[in-house]
Amino acid sequence: MNDKIKLNQEQDRILSIDFFRGFTMFMLVTGITGVFHILADSQKGGVIIEAINKQLEHAEWNGLFAWDLIQPFFMFIVGVAMPFAVSKRIARGDSWNKALGHVLRRSFLLLAFGFMLGADKDGFSLTNVLAQLSFTYLVAFLLMEKDFRWQLAVSFILIILADVLYRIWPVAGFNQPFTADHNFGSWVDVKLTGRLAHDRWVAFNAIPTSAHTIWGVLVGKLLMQNFPHRKKILILVIPGVIAVIAGYLMNPYIPIIKRLCTSSFMIVSGGYCLLAMAFSYWLIDVLKIRKFAIFFAIMGMNPIFIYLFWNLGGKNLLTGMAEPFTSRLFLWGGEITISIVTTIVVAAMSWYICYFLYKRKIFIKL
Repeated sequence: MNDKIKLNQEQDRILSIDFFRGFTMFMLVTGITGVFHILADSQKGGVIIEAINKQLEHAEWNGLFAWDLIQPFFMFIVGVAMPFAVSKRIARGDSWNKALGHVLRRSFLLLAFGFMLGADKDGFSLTNVLAQLSFTYLVAFLLMEKDFRWQLAVSFILIILADVLYRIWPVAGFNQPFTADHNFGSWVDVKLTGRLAHDRWVAFNAIPTSAHTIWGVLVGKLLMQNFPHRKKILILVIPGVIAVIAGYLMNPYIPIIKRLCTSSFMIVSGGYCLLAMAFSYWLIDVLKIRKFAIFFAIMGMNPIFIYLFWNLGGKNLLTGMAEPFTSRLFLWGGEITISIVTTIVVAAMSWYICYFLYKRKIFIKL
């Protein structure tokens, strides 16, 4: 399977990949951003805290904040890691059919967990990141053996297909392409689940956002090559800058809406993914600034586990364990101080769980 993918001296461990994934998970599941939310809500910290806090929220509809990039980063870095994982399977003698079976099982489990996390008393949704990943992961795998031109072509076809469907969908009430709750994606949700999705996210995002995982696979293959560092970084930076500029230029005509994964959002967020990967690779694998990278990389080695733990009650469990201590030890600082310290302690506890597993070489995979 895929004889073009070769093991080389860098494949054993590209720390920047673990760092990228770990940083994404640290931001996504530890709740550390709550420190800025607390300070902003209490009107402490001034304009700088307000500005940072704004970037740690989703755009209400049209627009792009830093927090809107966390999910694309997650989809993208999964793709980056895929060629490495597949190559290891090939090296130990697995056939393509056996690898496909593994991917199908993993996709099913991701869908099941996403379905479970998206359920509530009113029904269910398929907008959870794991449910979305179950589709993008499978699509990216099926294309992995194809020439990079084919992979790029399919990724853009999926984006264009979504854009066209939003524009031409004829069903009354759902034929307003960029209007919340009245678009094609909303219609799909009603048909799939019998209701509009929570907070205007749509399950159909799995189609266009497959591009993020496909692009990640291409980047993973690039990093596996014996190219000079400078060449790898330029291959990432040049299209990354072009994509970011192009995405923003598209905005007046095709609004940047993360909740619908519009084509402009896909292009600009894809560009940021490339730039973030280039920066991580340059900082960690070229300049060898690795000590702080290990801190985040540890969390990137059990990403699905910590995500499930946090969302299945881990957040409340850790908070319940921390609060009896922080509420008494920091009583002198008042409610705001207690809340901030509790948030930091819970984040530290989340990290330590991953560290505990890492030290014992326990890597929980689906």
